Amino acid sequence: MFIKDVKNGRAFTAGDGSHLKEIFNPVKEKLAFRYSLAWAEVPARGATRPHRLTSSEVYFILEGEGEMHIDAEREAIGPGRAVYIPPGARQWVENTGRGELRFLCLVDPAWRPEDEEILA
Repeated sequence: MFIKDVKNGRAFTAGDGSHLKEIFNPVKEKLAFRYSLAWAEVPARGATRPHRLTSSEVYFILEGEGEMHIDAEREAIGPGRAVYIPPGARQWVENTGRGELRFLCLVDPAWRPEDEEILA
């Protein structure tokens, strides 16, 4: 059995400026799947930097409120909403609330720093 507690994970700032804690990543651990799973946080009134990945992503919003931007589209997000982000899409998320915006990130194939491009 393989169990992790996100509270014990090492936090780091991703290239897009979000605060991440990796939960599962088969690139770094011997796991029998190809996706990665991370916990992410964007501070109140903050935003990630526009970026794109070569992988597809799904964000599952845990708490807070914000606005998701994917290419020319934007949509309000909040707890219980899931967002699909296609590979290569220009994306960023804004925290429009007064508290932290927290969400899970599922990336397939697994996230690697070299697969992320920060955009102007």
